[in-house]
Amino acid sequence: MTPAAYDPLLLLEVFRQTSILVAHEHCAVPLDRRFSFNSGEFTVLDTEALEIGRLPGRGLLTVTITGEKHRVAELVGVTLEMRLAVDGHDAASMTMTIQWMPVDAWDTLRERGRAALDLETPRPHPHGRRLSPAAVGRHSPDNVVLAEAAAVGRQVVAQVIVDQAHPALFDHPLDHIPGALFFEAYRQTALHAAHELLGLSPRRLTLTHCAAAFTRFGEFELPTVCQAELVEDRATPGAAVFRMEMLQEKTVISTAEVALRCTSPIGQFLIPVSAQASLLLHPTTP
Repeated sequence: MTPAAYDPLLLLEVFRQTSILVAHEHCAVPLDRRFSFNSGEFTVLDTEALEIGRLPGRGLLTVTITGEKHRVAELVGVTLEMRLAVDGHDAASMTMTIQWMPVDAWDTLRERGRAALDLETPRPHPHGRRLSPAAVGRHSPDNVVLAEAAAVGRQVVAQVIVDQAHPALFDHPLDHIPGALFFEAYRQTALHAAHELLGLSPRRLTLTHCAAAFTRFGEFELPTVCQAELVEDRATPGAAVFRMEMLQEKTVISTAEVALRCTSPIGQFLIPVSAQASLLLHPTTP
């Protein structure tokens, strides 16, 4: 049986909110600035440290600013190294690069980007039929963010559902698809791919690593597709590793690498995923 554990993406959201708090409280960034998330590398250091005990876990988060970005003499961005301990045990870490700008500069940037895509006339984001919760390791259909998935060779491609009525992913008005939805779509696509390509149960897998970069804004009006390709990573034994892309109208707007591990004790007896990937890459002839 898989032990109950804190959701890795909950920790990732803690890191994201911490980065904004640090910018305001320790870098004197005005409260009216708009933030953008450039890149981040999240790692679960110890899955056992995330297991839920009888009492709520006590978290301690430490942050170090390791890089700064300036425009002339003004600080406009930082790189942060963050580490989270739960009940005294190192649990997760994240390296994150963020930047910020005044509202008028943000509005100009967004207007130019949308004009180049001919998005002045609002269009509804296309919604397909959601996958079943079991197919992506969820319990509630409302938390499924994928639709119309298909496996092609060593890849899985899925439509991303952008539901602006979701109370957690859209807890305040936005003019673009938020990073939280990207991360959830990456995780669900990887879980579905692990099942489709390797026969592993999404409910017995957990995300342990996600390194993502964001190159363009995700627009609400454009169809969004997430693509996962199984890769053989001998440096990460016992994990299913996927190289991933997020696309809108065939243009890559974000890339990521995601690693999943089996959380059930019986998973220790599975064929190492790296070996399964090798079988997929070099199938034997009967």
